[in-house]
Amino acid sequence: MTTPIDHRPIVLAIFVLTYLGLAAGRIPGLKLNRTGFALLGAIAMMVASGNSPQSIAAMVNWPTILLLFGFFVISAQLRLSGFYDWVAAGISERLNAPTHFLAFLIVVTAGLSAFLNHDVVCFVVAPVVATALLKRNLNPVPFLVALAASSNIGAAATLVGNAQDMLIASVANLSFARYAAWSIVPVAAGLACTYAVTKMSVRPGPPVISTEDIEPEGPAYDFDRYHTIKGLVVLGVTIALFFTEIPREITVLVAASIHLLSSKFRTESLLALVDWQTLLLFASLFIVGGSFQATGYGEHLVNSMQSLGFDPSRPVNEVLLTTGLSVLINNAPAVVLLIKIVPLSNVTVAYVMAVANSFAGNLIMTASIANLIVIQQARKQGIVISFFEFFRLGAPIALVSLGVLIAWASVMGP
Repeated sequence: MTTPIDHRPIVLAIFVLTYLGLAAGRIPGLKLNRTGFALLGAIAMMVASGNSPQSIAAMVNWPTILLLFGFFVISAQLRLSGFYDWVAAGISERLNAPTHFLAFLIVVTAGLSAFLNHDVVCFVVAPVVATALLKRNLNPVPFLVALAASSNIGAAATLVGNAQDMLIASVANLSFARYAAWSIVPVAAGLACTYAVTKMSVRPGPPVISTEDIEPEGPAYDFDRYHTIKGLVVLGVTIALFFTEIPREITVLVAASIHLLSSKFRTESLLALVDWQTLLLFASLFIVGGSFQATGYGEHLVNSMQSLGFDPSRPVNEVLLTTGLSVLINNAPAVVLLIKIVPLSNVTVAYVMAVANSFAGNLIMTASIANLIVIQQARKQGIVISFFEFFRLGAPIALVSLGVLIAWASVMGP
């Protein structure tokens, strides 16, 4: 009789290598990005873990994937209708008073990011705002960092602001209304801090320009009043239904179906704007994380931390874990990992994780995809945002916001 093969060491090795790849972001000589690392890790887990295809498929949190997909379609309809470009142009028209413009930029960006794909908000708004600031001979770097920071913070205001919070809400079965009421104080404090820190850095004069990186502007979409109103009404009804007992993913998929039945926008046009890489990233990380959890190593790690006096469910420790992992591997994969090792049975633990991963995204430029999008869009305009420049503004915003979060969680209690 042969002894069954113990797959756990192999699974652990694949898990570690996958997250090392996510932390590094690249391998010299290869064109892999973080989605590629996650996908390769998932494929390796399928081959080496010994789990059946059915077990592998069951590891994917499908409600989160479906919710994400539905919101991508809703966001795509609003983008095709010209809504995002209209908002970006409206923001740029308020440049007569730079500090008032900054406040308006922060509030509008945060508001949009709370209910729509905050990555798309950054993608569309950044180049329009950068161009307008350059024309007024204002250094756009502080404003662009504020755009990224307010997008990250605004995404923490609701459970649909980013993919990570959708996942946390699904796993912990959180109430949309209760979370929004709990998060409003730290979110408001974070936005106020963003304004205060950025205001001190606003100054005239051009930034560092790299003419080699300048690219033609991407396509702008003409404003369509009817389809914009339609998209906003559908979004409003969708958000309203989140306060009912109807599963959120079903509500969003029905809303997406309404847009797919469009008389103007072709299906391929809508689906071309869906962020398939993000969907694939999360599905792959679910498989990597689920395979790791099945080994029991995650539970052993939590028990070891607790035996050393480090309880990961305490607000301070949870914020430290979330921030550290977000800096190392980006906040999206950090949350996929954390939900495997930090119990979310207590709603406060889930709330803190949902807010902390967004706030931690402001610490360094690689901690959030939204930051990278803003930096990439700025570079296409010839604007160079260095690691140090981002850190100089983003770090105090992140640290103060996270400090407020810890204090708020302590005051509100379990």
